[in-house]
Amino acid sequence: MSIDIKPHAYDPATQPELFDGVLARRVVAFIIDFIILSVPVVLAAMFIFAFGIVTLGLGFALYWLLPSATVIWAILYFGFTLGGPASATVGMRVMDLEMCTWYGAPAYFVLGAVQAIAFWFTVSFFTPFVLLVPFFNERRRLLHDILLGTVVINNNARASVLRSSMQPARTG
Repeated sequence: MSIDIKPHAYDPATQPELFDGVLARRVVAFIIDFIILSVPVVLAAMFIFAFGIVTLGLGFALYWLLPSATVIWAILYFGFTLGGPASATVGMRVMDLEMCTWYGAPAYFVLGAVQAIAFWFTVSFFTPFVLLVPFFNERRRLLHDILLGTVVINNNARASVLRSSMQPARTG
């Protein structure tokens, strides 16, 4: 039985433009995605409140659906956006980031959905450790990235701009 082990597709030593500033922009992307996820949930909660008043309290029973609906909404959001053609959530696209597998393949729906679940579990149980992990690996991967075999890098447009700015100026 043979096992095909693929090499890492992204090397920070030879391709530093792919990793330049990723951690800071990833935090901003998370905030953008959190706002995008929160707005429909808040609107649903306000609708349930109004519906509860109109139905003389019977509509308040819908609040028990809100936690499950929120989890499903988050999993679908991350699955469809990370599994889409850009391999990035809306926040990641705004910040010129993309997620790939460690061997260079684009993300897909299941990987995006599991990425969200793994993120929330690792943050819930290992918060201090999760925040320290990227500082001790050269690809600046978070704990859930390592567990799932993913890497977040600059997209091609940003990487090419950084690549051209990192080249020494020619004198002549």
